[in-house]
Amino acid sequence: MDNQYKELCEKLIKTHSLSLGEYETLIGQRDEEAAKFLAGEASRVSRSIYGNQIFVRGLIEISNICKNDCLYCGIRRSNRNCERYRLSPEEILECADVGYQLGYRTIVMQGGEDGFFTDEVVCGLIKKIKEAHPDVAVTLSLGERSRESYQAMFDAGADRYLLRHETADEEHYKKLHPDFMSFQNRMECLKNLKEIGYQVGCGFMVGSPYQTNAHLAKDLKFIEEFKPDMCGIGPFIPHHDTPFKDEPQGTVELTCFLLSVIRLIYPPVLLPATTALGTIDPMGREKGVLSGANVIMPNLSPVDVRKQYELYDNKICTGEESAECRGCLENRMRSIGYEISLTRGDIQK
Repeated sequence: MDNQYKELCEKLIKTHSLSLGEYETLIGQRDEEAAKFLAGEASRVSRSIYGNQIFVRGLIEISNICKNDCLYCGIRRSNRNCERYRLSPEEILECADVGYQLGYRTIVMQGGEDGFFTDEVVCGLIKKIKEAHPDVAVTLSLGERSRESYQAMFDAGADRYLLRHETADEEHYKKLHPDFMSFQNRMECLKNLKEIGYQVGCGFMVGSPYQTNAHLAKDLKFIEEFKPDMCGIGPFIPHHDTPFKDEPQGTVELTCFLLSVIRLIYPPVLLPATTALGTIDPMGREKGVLSGANVIMPNLSPVDVRKQYELYDNKICTGEESAECRGCLENRMRSIGYEISLTRGDIQK
């Protein structure tokens, strides 16, 4: 790491801001020494705000039925080999109860854009979860919806919404999505969610097809300006039933480097060490935490449907019971000096 590059790192740490060109240089000229330096700074910053706490979110994958046809996704509409499922409202509420009994105080309902889950159905679920467990934060990750829909779900009691932007470059977005999906609409959705009052999460794939360092620089600048409450990034992993099946996967190394950079751009951000990280490296989630991440999302979905929510190949933890998963995560985090936190884990601005 030469003096010029170190000055760039120190500028980021001090000002939380770089130009597009500087972000591109930061990524393109990184080396092992730079990654280690920024990971150490990111961990220090994270601990100064959140201590050694890793927040857990109980994830319920409510449906793998989706109207969209994203070229990278295993549950895309065109995949005729995908065995579809949809949890009933009763099953979803039962999963939420299990999560509560295990101590989780954030429940995440995630699914494809499935027309069954109308505002009426989703609002009913939110209200029932909140009635049963008033101290739980309800997070939704149900894709693009109208502003009116987002407002209705917020009014019903939803606290957070996760909508990955996937890439902050419009031309790159077009290469990853079918023509009927719009980059502008995705950005409008994120804007609406923030204006309504949700805690909002965005995020992107690392190493997705056609991605360049210039695209990643745009992603970092977008995060700097948008200031999401949560940012989920993970390595691109190809799925065997998609047009990108033969594309190379993203790396743990670059994902962890970008986790450190994002922590330094916006220190209070909630940063997950994603399942995708753990899928391509047995120690991936630990490496993510040591790079500045502070959230993990164990799966509460019924074991018999977990393998069917396959966005990418070889996803981990599809056979574990929820209680096993929690115990495993506690031990793994403790082994690297962190503790699982069973609070709601709200952002500390």
